[in-house]
Amino acid sequence: MKPQTCDVVVLLSGTGSNLQALIDDAQQADNPVRIRAVISNRAEAYGLQRARDAGIDTRSLDHKAFEGREAFDAALIELIDVFEPKLVVLAGFMRILSADFVRHYQGRLLNIHPSLLPKYKGLHTHQRALEAGDTDHGCSVHFVTEELDGGPLVVQAVIPVELHDTPHSLAQRVHVREHLIYPMAVRWFAEGRLSLGEEGALLDGQLLAACGHLIRN
Repeated sequence: MKPQTCDVVVLLSGTGSNLQALIDDAQQADNPVRIRAVISNRAEAYGLQRARDAGIDTRSLDHKAFEGREAFDAALIELIDVFEPKLVVLAGFMRILSADFVRHYQGRLLNIHPSLLPKYKGLHTHQRALEAGDTDHGCSVHFVTEELDGGPLVVQAVIPVELHDTPHSLAQRVHVREHLIYPMAVRWFAEGRLSLGEEGALLDGQLLAACGHLIRN
């Protein structure tokens, strides 16, 4: 029998590989995560099919049908809150969120980003890491704040950059780590171990380092 559940809504725009990792992890008997719904701004997103295959409710909300970001985000909040989630998870949701949206879910909104934040906020992170000659790269889970890719870090997975890496090969190896650390962070939250305090992310009541919990290959 599962412990007391933590209802989660996942937002995505694409294929949903991180969603699949969350679905797979949530199937463990001792995992309190219950994914109530998956919502996308693109009706054709393959991630919605992954959710349907797992018996999870899906919704699509086309941002192009709204006059601006604030109007779309207001409608998105209304849709999300139908499911009364304790946590909202961004899994490749390719929208910059308004301040009102972020404030509405303060302390219960997580994102994953394919770099070792604060390095390489935004797009093309693997190319930028290679161009900079970095020896390490990776991915980060963080609480979302009004600063783009700038909220308190929860966990980072660090991998070495290899001599013949390309953006594609680096992305593939980073994805493997994403599928490890995102379910881990979501589960921490669902178990009541992870929270957002005034000074940063807390794990088991202790303030995490600025880099979050580090996992090295």
